Amino acid sequence: MQQPDGRQPEPSQVKDANLPMSSSLLARSTKGATYLILLQIGSRALTFLVNQILLRFLSPELLGISTQLELYSISVLFFARESLRVALQRQDDDDAAEPARAEGLDPSQSHPTFKKQDRSIQEVVNLSYLAIGLGLPLAFLFAALYIRNADPLVLGTPAIKASVNLYIFATVLELLSEPCFAIGQQQLLYGTRASAETLATFSRCVLTCATAVWANKTDTSLGALPFAIGQVGYAAVLNIVYLACIGPFGSGASFSIFVRPINPPSALLLWDRFPFARLTLAFNIYAQSIFKHVLTTGDSLLIAAFTSLQSQGAYTLASNYGGLVARMVFQPIEESSRSLFGRLLHQTAPSSKSSDTVKVAARPEKLKQMDQAAAYLLTLLRIYSLISIAVVALGPPFSPLLLHFVAGSRWSDSDAPAVLSAYCYYIPLLAVNGILEAFVSAAASPAQLRAQSAWMVAFSAAFAATGVLVLKVWDQGAQGLVLANAVNMTCRIFWSSLFVSDHLRLHSAPLRYWDALPSVGTMICGFGTSWYLNRIENTFFESPWHALHGIVAAAGFGMAM
Repeated sequence: MQQPDGRQPEPSQVKDANLPMSSSLLARSTKGATYLILLQIGSRALTFLVNQILLRFLSPELLGISTQLELYSISVLFFARESLRVALQRQDDDDAAEPARAEGLDPSQSHPTFKKQDRSIQEVVNLSYLAIGLGLPLAFLFAALYIRNADPLVLGTPAIKASVNLYIFATVLELLSEPCFAIGQQQLLYGTRASAETLATFSRCVLTCATAVWANKTDTSLGALPFAIGQVGYAAVLNIVYLACIGPFGSGASFSIFVRPINPPSALLLWDRFPFARLTLAFNIYAQSIFKHVLTTGDSLLIAAFTSLQSQGAYTLASNYGGLVARMVFQPIEESSRSLFGRLLHQTAPSSKSSDTVKVAARPEKLKQMDQAAAYLLTLLRIYSLISIAVVALGPPFSPLLLHFVAGSRWSDSDAPAVLSAYCYYIPLLAVNGILEAFVSAAASPAQLRAQSAWMVAFSAAFAATGVLVLKVWDQGAQGLVLANAVNMTCRIFWSSLFVSDHLRLHSAPLRYWDALPSVGTMICGFGTSWYLNRIENTFFESPWHALHGIVAAAGFGMAM
């Protein structure tokens, strides 16, 4: 069966056509979450294996420098595209039809200049180019600030300027893929995204590892240049795959992957290309995202300001291992959930110009979708609570043993084991905050987003004060920084949980958080296992039998779960 514009629908779209709208969205979102989880598992597993090779050639100081360069790239990309991405995921069915009504057209009729789906895609594509325009000056500005304020030890690293220049090029190149990424998100083409990011990650790993091994064998000092070369490879492959998969998608359709006017013209569009509603929303989210980024990367900023490169390297290694579960499982679920919430909470919102009959007819479907959003959120929180008990019970006692085997004695003798153990207590907070903020970003009005931004200022102050206290006053080093992160995350969870419960209660879908807690027996089993393993942890290195004893206890806990 062909679509009206001659394109063949994807099999998932044909299958979903027979389902109710909200059920179809839930099914496609679940499928998307599966794709993203598999993507994260595959890419992280590959990165993990490559890092084990690199750790044999890297010192803690060099790993600290590579972390600073990665922070530079992440910051540019975040400030350039994050708010637009969130705004583009929030849409109403009526959004595309409103400009047509403003011009006196009937959206329900087949009009030669009005194809609702293609119009919405073109809006998304046009807005995505704003991220490119914003990212160009940011890339050069942040690079100049980094070089100007870098530690003399960093500036004395071999090929540091070449590394920074390559990171600038890679960051801008990655931003060029944003229009294709936006189309993929709009059409829920999670398989395409998984393919692009998997191949790009594979290319980065191969290039980084090959360059580092070559430099070691030829006794050449390249500093952080292997990481920069790998980042360029990642961005290049990402663009190639996206263009190959998404580029032909608009063939024969009334939209393009380039900026072009939207027909019919409307007073609701800026320069006939950018919808004012989404621009306004993106602006409100942008202000809030500044504080969110500071809170998200604040640990890297603080540790870079107050500790040595060696401590930065130890913290980076520990946080990379500690955050593996969060990035492989929780992050893709959060991304797909944000898209699902954005559609469930806004898809059926009737226009202010709709008739009373339309509004009344839409109300039952709206309530049903609100119930689905609440049930989906509660299910995820229940699953997260079970995972959290396992992480807290097993993570801290086994972290030093794991780090000794995967990273070697050079790293196990540093502060990394203690930091990794502390990070295990922080992982549950990351998981819960991610899914709650996904709901908030989808449901909050511009005024509520501004209120959240105001609270983010307070949370930023609390985080900074705690960070300075543990790093400079108490001299707790990287381990104390985990505590500052936990304080920050707890504040964010508290605010988001209040917002979610109030929002659902106002829409007749109350949420009881205690329903997400595991049973009393599960919690007792988890705390008992944690106590026992921590008691015998120091004996793990004395004999393989002691370590095996701990593994047997962990297996027993898993069976009891």
